[in-house]
Amino acid sequence: MATSALSADLHGSDGNIRSRPLAIARWLEIVAAFVVVIVLVGGITRLTESGLSITEWNVATGILPPLNEAAWQEEFAKYRATPEYRLEASVGGMTLADFKFIFFWEWFHRLLARLVGVVYALPLLWFWMKGAIPAGYKPRLIGLLALGGLQGLFGWLMVQSGLVGDMTDVSHFRLSLHLLTALLLLGGLVWTARDMRRLAREPAAAPAPLTAASALVAVVLFVQLLLGAWVAGLNAGHAAYDWPLMNGRLIPEIDWSSGFVWTLTHDPFLLHFLHRWWAWIAVIALVWLARRVRKTDRLASILVHSAFGLMILLGIATVLSGVSLWLAAMHQLTGALLVASTAWAMHSDGVNRQSRRAQ
Repeated sequence: MATSALSADLHGSDGNIRSRPLAIARWLEIVAAFVVVIVLVGGITRLTESGLSITEWNVATGILPPLNEAAWQEEFAKYRATPEYRLEASVGGMTLADFKFIFFWEWFHRLLARLVGVVYALPLLWFWMKGAIPAGYKPRLIGLLALGGLQGLFGWLMVQSGLVGDMTDVSHFRLSLHLLTALLLLGGLVWTARDMRRLAREPAAAPAPLTAASALVAVVLFVQLLLGAWVAGLNAGHAAYDWPLMNGRLIPEIDWSSGFVWTLTHDPFLLHFLHRWWAWIAVIALVWLARRVRKTDRLASILVHSAFGLMILLGIATVLSGVSLWLAAMHQLTGALLVASTAWAMHSDGVNRQSRRAQ
């Protein structure tokens, strides 16, 4: 048994004795955990309105926060020149201590982003140089690295959108692009880790395919995540603090005078309403996916059910609490865990299709 496990760890689908699929799977799972944490910290950064506290992107020098009073005053002066400070923060009489609080969350978010890049890139280089990557997986691993770089770029473009004109918030379109790219990266990491674990058990296993059913579930979940990102970016969670009604109505009053497209993409009451009720369509899709894999991967089925159940409860609690910081942050964290568990179940669905075709 031990000899068989060692052989599975050392051999890839190309028979290369240096191939290390199990080690690569564990590494990818660690990176995925980092991405979950950065999604959580990103949510806190947004909820504390900290995202515009750092007005520049300095790849090297930005690693360290200000180290003396003069440096803090310089950073605070840059923030005071932003539209957010001039039009909103200054009204409340922001102090340097207040600024240090919001600066911390944005700085920590960026530090984690740099750390994720290092935790991914350096082991990838090591596995590559050692010839430990199974045949056919190098392009995918490079693609995940590029996706991580794009996610960072989208983050800076998002910040820039809140530093121009009279903007006091970042563009909710760019925010959604930033967040959804992170979640796509998370799904890709989980999927590839599952491929690697399977390869460690079955050296001749091919990558799991994406089934039509899983693709449909992914589209439904994508819509819900997009709506959630827009709700966050527009502070639309504050549109109503009751549930299941919205301000005492089942269907809120919507002002369509600005046109259908603008209202669909900007109106906080409509987006809040859609996010609430599309969630149940997502639940139907996720239950269907979980049932498809229940017999062959019960753990994946349990994780999907647990994640969407907890996410719905946290979503309702967030609304009823008047958008409590920590409830809202936990809601976003659970969203990341839901993406990870859904990617796992979708992978299992693909493996099931391969098994049926092989029979």
